[in-house]
Amino acid sequence: MFKPVVSSVLAAAAGLLLAGAPGPAAAALTTGAAAPTFTAQAAKGGDVSTVDLKAALAKGPVVLYFFPKSFTSGCTTEAHLFSEHIADFKKLGATVIGVSGDDIDTQKKFSTQECRSAFLVASDPGLAIAKQYDAVYDGKMSDGSSIANRTSYVIAKDGTVAYTYTNMDPLKHVENTLAALQALATK
Repeated sequence: MFKPVVSSVLAAAAGLLLAGAPGPAAAALTTGAAAPTFTAQAAKGGDVSTVDLKAALAKGPVVLYFFPKSFTSGCTTEAHLFSEHIADFKKLGATVIGVSGDDIDTQKKFSTQECRSAFLVASDPGLAIAKQYDAVYDGKMSDGSSIANRTSYVIAKDGTVAYTYTNMDPLKHVENTLAALQALATK
C-alpha cells in the first residue's frame, strides 16, 4: 500500500498552516455524480496550454485537486507530494490537474518551481471551476477574497466522481487519491 514519506518538518508546517483557519466544507459532489466539464488555461513546466477535462478523461481517470493559493506552505507541500508520486499516478493511467484561483502567470512559475514540471496546474480566476465542484473555502480571507478549498476528486474515465476528499491538511490527498485510483482499477 502507498505510504508517502513526509518529514516531521512538513507535518509541523502543515499544522502551522491550519492554525486559525476556518474548518473545511464537505464537497457537494458525491460518488457517482457527473463531474462538471471545463476548459481552462493551465501551465506545466512553465508552458501555457488549455486543459480540457473531457479530453483528459478520454485518456483515463483524472485526479482533480483544488488548492487555496500557490506558493503557500501547505500548497507547496501538496504540490511536492503530487510531483514525487506522478509515476504512481501514471501507472494507474491517471492525469493529475491542480487548480487554484491564481492567475496564469503565477501558475507558470508554480508549475515549474513547486509542481516540478510534473503535472498541469490550472488558473481559475473568480473560482468558476471551484464553484462547480463545491470547492470554495467557507468564509473569507482577511482581505475579503475567496480561495479554493483543499479538495481532491478522482474522476473515472466515464466522467463520474469516483472519490472525493476535502481537508485543509495537505498530507493525505496523494495517498487517498492513489488508493481510490487503485480501487477504481480493480472494478
